[in-house]
Amino acid sequence: MSTKLYLVPSPLGDVEIGNVIPSVVFECISHITHFAVEEIRSARRYLSKLGFKGNIESLNFYEINEHSTQKDIEDIFAVLKGGNDMALISEAGLPAVADPGAALVALAHKEDIEVVPFVGPSSLMMALMSSGLNGQCFAFCGYIPVKKEDRRKRLKELEIRSKKYSETEIIIETPYRNDSLFDDILSTLQPQTKVTVAANITMPDQYIRTKSVAQWRRCKTEINKRPCVFLIYA
Repeated sequence: MSTKLYLVPSPLGDVEIGNVIPSVVFECISHITHFAVEEIRSARRYLSKLGFKGNIESLNFYEINEHSTQKDIEDIFAVLKGGNDMALISEAGLPAVADPGAALVALAHKEDIEVVPFVGPSSLMMALMSSGLNGQCFAFCGYIPVKKEDRRKRLKELEIRSKKYSETEIIIETPYRNDSLFDDILSTLQPQTKVTVAANITMPDQYIRTKSVAQWRRCKTEINKRPCVFLIYA
């Protein structure tokens, strides 16, 4: 039987696992003892809830995050290449999407190791599908510059691109910078441009609203430190 790298989604917040992760996920990975994870402590908690409770101490964890070097990733991959099935778990949502685990997946393809993805929550797609914006043509632009001048320039570029291609632009930000990014969105973009704010998706206090920039300026909300996705459509 060939070695496999399983891509295991995780909840976007502290919710009932069964509400967002299909039961088939645990059934398919219950044999795995090697896990590449973004943060070991939270991964252990998640796997315990998923079905590994009582077996956590027998599992092997390897951290792969923004501090990992290429050498670190190659060392983790050596375990997989040695014939051990492995599961990749991101801190929230789908692994390898806006996530350093993508480098591990790339190595798997390079060495012809089968990659097996599972269904799970994706804040990006859930924000898009609930936005009412163009879901036929869209782009995930990730994080944009932190410095105000550079950030505003990038926002204008995205607005121009959105208008030119009728494309929905999707961006994210570190939660503690949400409000400053939102301020720049409202002060930089045209009044008629539509903006979706999608915060705490799947959580009890989920907040998803689409309004024009002009409307947001009249009823601006504070997002604070909630995990959030922003969508722009000019």
